[in-house]
This record gives sequence, C-alpha cells and structure tokens, in this order.
Amino acid sequence: MAARLLAYEVSDLCLGKPPLTSLPITATIRHALNALKTSDDTHISIWTCDHPHSTTDHLVSNCRCIGKICMVDIICYLCKQDNISSPSLALKSPVSVLLSHVLHVVKHVEPSSSLLEAIDLIINGAQNLVVPIRNRATKRKQLRPNREYCWITQEDVMRFLLSTIGSFSPIAAYSVESLGIITVDILTINYHSSALQALDAITSSLVDQTSVAVVDDDGVLIGEISPFTLAYCDEMVAAAITTLSAGDLMTYIDCGGPPENIIRVVETRLNEMNLNGMLEEFSNYSSNIPCCNNNTNSSSEDELEVSSPTSVTMRTGRYNRPNSYSVRIMRRVEPIICHPGSSLVAVMIQAIAHRVSYVWVIEDDCSVVGIVKFSSMLEIFRKHLESMIN
Repeated sequence: MAARLLAYEVSDLCLGKPPLTSLPITATIRHALNALKTSDDTHISIWTCDHPHSTTDHLVSNCRCIGKICMVDIICYLCKQDNISSPSLALKSPVSVLLSHVLHVVKHVEPSSSLLEAIDLIINGAQNLVVPIRNRATKRKQLRPNREYCWITQEDVMRFLLSTIGSFSPIAAYSVESLGIITVDILTINYHSSALQALDAITSSLVDQTSVAVVDDDGVLIGEISPFTLAYCDEMVAAAITTLSAGDLMTYIDCGGPPENIIRVVETRLNEMNLNGMLEEFSNYSSNIPCCNNNTNSSSEDELEVSSPTSVTMRTGRYNRPNSYSVRIMRRVEPIICHPGSSLVAVMIQAIAHRVSYVWVIEDDCSVVGIVKFSSMLEIFRKHLESMIN
C-alpha cells in the first residue's frame, strides 16, 4: 500500500490543471488588479522575466516564478496609511512591493518529483508548487524553448490524500485533539473593534493560510475575516476596512451586495477622515453595487453601530461585486468549525468542501480552542507514510 502511494508523482496531481495566469515582476499593481478581475484563479503568478500576460501564451523556459499575488495583497496595500488617501497612485506601484512576505511560498518542482517531496515542501512552508506542464515533446526529452506551467496547492494534495484515505487507517479516524494538531496560537479581533486593527492579522493569516477569528467579549466565535473570502471581493473593500468595525465588515462582505446603510456609513466616514481620493473611488464603485436589503431598513449610522454580533451569522446571500470573476463559489463569513473530538478525516472533508485550508476548533459553548491547518494534517500523513516505509 505504501509503495503504491509513494509511486505517485507530482504530475499525477496536475491532470486537468490550467496554465498559470502570470505577470512579469515589472508589472504594476494595476496590471495585477486587472489580471485578477479577468482570471478564473484567485492568484496571479509573478515571474522574473518578461513574457506575455495572456494565460494562453507559453512562458520562456528560463523564467522563474518568484511569488504570487491575490486580491487580499492589494486590499491590504491600499489600507496602509500612505496609500488610503490616494489609491489610484498606489495602484501604480510595482507588484514587487507586494511580494516581501511571500518570497518563499512558491517552489519550482519537476513533474517527476514524488508525492512525498511535494508534502515535505508544503510542510516546510510552500503554498504553491510550480510544475511544467508535460506534453509529447517533453515526454520524449525534447525540451521546447517555451513552456507552460501550472501549480499545485495544499488543497490539491489534500484532495488526493482524501481519495486514498483508506491507506491511512486507523489514524484518519483519530480525533484532532488526540493527534495534537490543534494550533492554539490564533489571530483574533473583537467584534466591536475597528477592522483596521486587524490589518496586520489579515496579512499574517494570508501568509499562514489561516484566518482572523471575530469574537465577542467572552471569547465566543462570532465569525471570521478570512483571506479566502476577501480574495473574491473587490479592491474597494479597503474603504470598508478603513472605516468599519470588524463586525460590520463581516456584514459588508457577506451579503449579496453591501447593505445601503453600510455604504452610506463608509462614504460618511471617508469624508470625515478627509480621504478624498478613496471617497471618490468608493463613490464611483458603490453606485454600481447591487445592494442587499436583508435587515437594512435602518439608514442611520447610530442604528448600525448597535447591531447584534449574532445577527451576522443569520444573513443570507453572497457578496457579488461588479465585473466579478465569471462563475465562482462565493465564500461567506460564517466560520467552518469542528470540536476537539472531531476525527481527522471529518475535518479534512469540511475544509476541502468549503475551499479553505483550516478549520476552527471550538468548545460546546462556542469559545475558540484553536485552529487545525492543512500543514498540520500533512505532518500526520507524512509520519504515517514514513512508518509504513520502515
């Protein structure tokens, strides 16, 4: 059984994967923003050579992918103090300014690399493995001057392992608590705190592929501000982060469009903060947003301030920005949860089904215990494979 698993190569996980959406390191953030809005992927790969922006063109063989950029990187960059007053100017900055925290999360591997090598790279911090797409020429060892690439994510590896879960009996049935994979060092923010206070935590959660828990005064998990959700939003969510509380930000990104009263609050506060550049961008943007009318009869800022934390999890609908990315699964802000006694395979299924790389662990009173990450799960599978070999 172990021999069969270890015989798999990275190329086996690449079947059906599309070529990467890519940009050169010389591109601007505006270029990356436009590419994200027209791509079916949530991330754009950044390369150290000049090549066409189109996903259908081949990449030069001596190019190297040095990082990746998603909408969350752009949102967090626009929220910085030096950029919130002039988002248009900030978007002219080179994409290199967004790569300082993601320099080592992308690794090049050959199609013949083993599954075990891929797992080791992910455990050691890699989020995406860049793989040349095989074709008839490369199979005959006749390398072409141009090549296309795809990448393998943590989710791809976990989906593959789930398809072979019978090989990992009995550990797949063990609880996450007994396996010792609950990380208790988590990122949190109070429901009533300014969302801007969570900016560093959002950046950290993007690097760690986790999330920021939104809790009440008693530490009860109310919701989350997740990079996986923000990646499907528009860059002008930066205005909401700058002006709203953590709880109201969840409402902003969780609806079928921001409620009208929250849009007015954002515009009012941008005006009060003299953020004219952001206000102009947001006003143009908000006029095209389909608004959600769920529980939004009130239009006053005061009534918005006293909204109940528990009301957030009862909202329905999806945030769907104008010029959205074709047809996608839209994430909501309700956290994906399990309990300390939940089995490893159950937590795997939850995370994969909801397209996240983590699951929150809570007690019966909804207080947060910690978080279980894909990387921690992979360490368990890696040890089991090693024991099978020995």
